Amino acid sequence: FRSLDEPPEVVRFARQLLHGTVEHVEEIDGIIRRHAEHWRLDRMATVDRNLLRLATQEFIYDKETPKSAVINEAIEIARRFSSQESPQFVNGILDSIKKELET
Repeated sequence: FRSLDEPPEVVRFARQLLHGTVEHVEEIDGIIRRHAEHWRLDRMATVDRNLLRLATQEFIYDKETPKSAVINEAIEIARRFSSQESPQFVNGILDSIKKELET
């Protein structure tokens, strides 16, 4: 996967994020389930579920990117590609996961 104009380091980061998420999806889904009260993963919008997975993977395995930046990016993607309620939904769950990981 290679975008026409993306620098190699961006492509490399995206690949690491994708492969890490797929490799650890069961662990990641368990974390999301604990924080998504009254929501089953299979009932979430596909965009929201996958944003939560990618962001959670980045929280756990990418120690360089600030968690607040991860949340902000996920919110912006949800705002652009998902429903009107998605930014708040994604923010709430990721903020809860962030708090757990910081303790």
